[in-house]
Amino acid sequence: ENWNSLEVNARGRYNTKELWRNADGTELHPHTNYYVGGNTKFYGAALFRLREEDFGEIKHYGGLSPAWPISYGELEPYYAEAERLYHVHGETGEDPTEPHRSAAFPYPAISHEPRIQQLSDDFARLGLTPFHTPLGVMLDERNRQNSPCIRCSTCDGYPCLVNAKADAHICCVVPALKRPNVTLLTDAKVTRLETDGSGREVTGVEVERNGQKESYSGKIVVLSAGAINSAALLLRSANDKHPNGLANGSDVVGRHYMGHVNSVLMALSKCPNPTVFQKTLSVNDFYHRSPDWEFPMGHISFVGKLDGDTLKAGAPKVAPKWTLDLMGKHSLDFWLTSEDLPDPNNRVMINRDGEIV
Repeated sequence: ENWNSLEVNARGRYNTKELWRNADGTELHPHTNYYVGGNTKFYGAALFRLREEDFGEIKHYGGLSPAWPISYGELEPYYAEAERLYHVHGETGEDPTEPHRSAAFPYPAISHEPRIQQLSDDFARLGLTPFHTPLGVMLDERNRQNSPCIRCSTCDGYPCLVNAKADAHICCVVPALKRPNVTLLTDAKVTRLETDGSGREVTGVEVERNGQKESYSGKIVVLSAGAINSAALLLRSANDKHPNGLANGSDVVGRHYMGHVNSVLMALSKCPNPTVFQKTLSVNDFYHRSPDWEFPMGHISFVGKLDGDTLKAGAPKVAPKWTLDLMGKHSLDFWLTSEDLPDPNNRVMINRDGEIV
């Protein structure tokens, strides 16, 4: 079932069953996953660096993106280290927006399959600058027989069944567990953080595990549950000293939530697209601006190859299955990403029942 697009995509085999709420109180089924490794277990393994300009103030069509308190140069050595850790494949110098690098990609770019190579050539003839998507997978194209990655169609959106996707579980958690002072607790939900009398130091981590309530403490407590759940936990941890939630004297916790503005664009072509591992091509010519548009537009790449079962999940119920299958066999499936801007009214809140709103 883990290799099955109907089970994973249409039926949401790995999506959390947790319910959130929209602002009007209606149910929201979040497309997120609570597994060891987090959402990296299901990501498409694309690992881009931010551009140098991204750290400064940028004027967008909808407003200003404020400057970061740090620069790209300060992070660059850590980007290089992370690329080695996560087995990132790429070709230095292809991407016209590529920032300064202290080292080349640690692994060679992953080759395009024929239909994607044809599209890359077509883009180049139009004056664009297509490049190989930087991907974190354990693939050795020069020695396919012994390569952990097999270039399958169940990568983007799926857990890798051969442990060849460079996710946080495989690259970080598994090696860490070899150390005697590391313990991993699964099926554990942190419900709140307790503080000392001053309200300035976390003294306990309250957990629900296997139907029981447990408490843990340590000299250092790291909160790293993603943008939404980290904010939610701080808000749930309100106490007499912090009635609006921990670290929230400014009332900023949960506000200014930014999610990329993403779209999947499915282009249908007369010629078939038999590509299996599709997510190898990207275009950044419009990342900053274009000749006829002064604002940043974003990034163009691919999702994993769509098929009839995946399309059925979002298609009208009356859509014939054979039509969806045929569309999947002829489609080129683009992933379009533009940046979101920080808005104080775009926020994470907690209702009286402790649900995320």
